[in-house]
Amino acid sequence: MATSAAVSVASGSWCNPQTRSVSKPQSPPMAFLSSPQIGHKSLIRPLRSNNGVSPVGPRRNMPGLVVKASVDGNVEVFTKEYLAVSLAKYVADLSQQFIQDRGYFTVVLSGNSVKYLRKLVEPPYVNTIPWSKWQIFWVDERVVPKTHVDSNYKLAYDGFISKVPIPPYNVYSIDDALPAEGVADVYETTLRRLVAGNVIASSTQTKFPKFDLILLDMGPDGQVGALFPNHPVVNESTKWVTYVKDAPKPPPERITLTLPVINSASNIAMVVTGAGKADAVYTAIEKEETYPKLPVQMVSPEGELKWFLDKGAASKLYK
Repeated sequence: MATSAAVSVASGSWCNPQTRSVSKPQSPPMAFLSSPQIGHKSLIRPLRSNNGVSPVGPRRNMPGLVVKASVDGNVEVFTKEYLAVSLAKYVADLSQQFIQDRGYFTVVLSGNSVKYLRKLVEPPYVNTIPWSKWQIFWVDERVVPKTHVDSNYKLAYDGFISKVPIPPYNVYSIDDALPAEGVADVYETTLRRLVAGNVIASSTQTKFPKFDLILLDMGPDGQVGALFPNHPVVNESTKWVTYVKDAPKPPPERITLTLPVINSASNIAMVVTGAGKADAVYTAIEKEETYPKLPVQMVSPEGELKWFLDKGAASKLYK
C-alpha cells in the first residue's frame, strides 16, 4: 500500500504549447495530498494552494497543472481537453528524443487512448514531428476485418494515422485473413524481424522487445491490452504475442502483447478516463492488495509509467 500520493488536477488555465505561458485560472487551483494512513488505506484530502503556489511542489508550465504527482510513477489529472494537450506534448517530446538517439520512434497504440492523440494532428506538432521515423504497432487488436467498427486499426487510422504523413509501411496492422492463432504468430514474427534489424530495441534485462512508448488504456475491471482478469493469458511468460478466443466481452477473438513485453517498455502512458474506472485506478495506484492481482496492477515497466487521468477516473483518489 502506498503511504502517500499527490495528485494534480487541471483547472481552468490554459497553456499555449509554443509560448508555454499559463493564463490565470478562473478559480483557485486545488492540490491533493494524502492524509496519514487509516487502517490499511491512505485517504487523500484536498489542500488549497497559497497564492497560486503549490503546497507540495513547484508549479509546472503545463495546461492547468498545479502539482506534479508521484506514486511509483507520475500521476496527473486533467479535464479531457487538457489531458489531450498534455499527452500530445509528452508524446512529441519522446518522439524527438528517441529519433535523435536511435533514428526511430516505436510507439504502440491501444484502442481508447488513440482519441487523446488528436492534438498531434494540429499545429505545431503536425508540421514539426518527423513522422517518417515513426513505427506504429498495437498492444492489442480485435481479430476482425480492418474495416470493421470494432477494429483498433480502423479507430487509429480514422482518428490519427490518416491525418499525418506516416509511411504506410511503418504501420504494422494485423493480417485479418488469419484465425487468431495465426494472427498472433505472424505478428510476433514481424516483431522478431524488426528487433533483429534494430528497428525495435531489445531489453538488455529480459531480451524482450523494448518499445519506446506503449500507450495503454484500461477497462473498468483492470484489463489492459487483451489481458483480462483471471484469464490464462495474463500468466504467459515466454511468448511476445498471444491470442484470446474467449474474451469476456465481444468480439471474443483478440491478440495481445504479453505482460513481459509490456513491462520491457522504455515508457508507458496509462491513459484512463471515466468514473466507471475509478475503482480500478484507485486499486492500482494505491496498491491495494487483491487476489488475484488485476492486470493493471502487474504493469511495471523497466522505464517510466505515467498516468494521464481525467477527473472521473481519478475521483476515488481524492475523496
